[in-house]
Amino acid sequence: MNFIPLWPSGASAYSHQIDLLVIAFTVLIVALSAPVFVLLLIFVVKYRRGKEADRRHAPNRNIPLELSWTIVPFLALLGFYVWSTDLFARLYHPPADAMQIDVVAKQWMWKFQHPEGQAEINELHVPSGQPVKLTMASQDVIHSLFIPALRIKQDVVPGRYTSSWFVADKPGTYRIACSQYCGSNHSEMTGSFIVMNPTDYAKWLSLSSNDVSLAAEGATLFRSRGCSGCHDPGASVRAPSLVGIYGNPVPLQSGEIVTADDQYIRDSILLPQSQVVAGYQPIMPTFQNLLSEEDVMKLVAYVKSLGQAGGTQ
Repeated sequence: MNFIPLWPSGASAYSHQIDLLVIAFTVLIVALSAPVFVLLLIFVVKYRRGKEADRRHAPNRNIPLELSWTIVPFLALLGFYVWSTDLFARLYHPPADAMQIDVVAKQWMWKFQHPEGQAEINELHVPSGQPVKLTMASQDVIHSLFIPALRIKQDVVPGRYTSSWFVADKPGTYRIACSQYCGSNHSEMTGSFIVMNPTDYAKWLSLSSNDVSLAAEGATLFRSRGCSGCHDPGASVRAPSLVGIYGNPVPLQSGEIVTADDQYIRDSILLPQSQVVAGYQPIMPTFQNLLSEEDVMKLVAYVKSLGQAGGTQ
């Protein structure tokens, strides 16, 4: 059985910052707790039963000393709170130009889908130095994508999308694992994270190229599932146009205004009655249990391409 090493090598600048945080916090905790244990041992010996010692309370309190051992640790821990919060928040603000890769977790495998159409099972190839955003969904139960070399872990939850991003800067092959118990073969839900320099990645991409992109596969589904019969501009049924909708505000019948992101599009496909667009009737049928998570991601990619390219009918 392959075990994750106690301290795996880092493959990104973020992983080195996490390592520095852990080391610095460990040093702080030792510095704060060591005097307590040292004085405890001294007092145990000095004031043990039968030992002659002056046990009277000190006549005067040292107020500056008492304040210092309260204020200094408080400020130090507050600084670590700000530091760690900043590192945590960065995981949820990917650059606008980040490469998009979809991830579907299922018992017991990881499927990675590149925008060009390449699909990988339990392997993820990425170029070094390139921001990569992972949009993740679960086909069945809660999973958790853990890439130790990047020091990132993100739960993958049924019914909604979760995301994370990274910039890997050290080419090599690293481990992927599921860190959330997901069933009897949980320990076998592993894979390889392969970081390549941009030239080698471009070569790998060309050798494993798929003539059909993710958005093109979504366009095929869009027509075969009858979506175009309502959402195309010339459709007989009046339904919202999807051209240019991605990333823009959408007014709802409830009076709310939401942003048409990945989660909104997914919910509109699987839970169409939950957020009805203002001015339209709630007549769209649900595709829940009819489409897999992979199919939904293809449809999302197609809708996103309509917004980016101004429409590809």
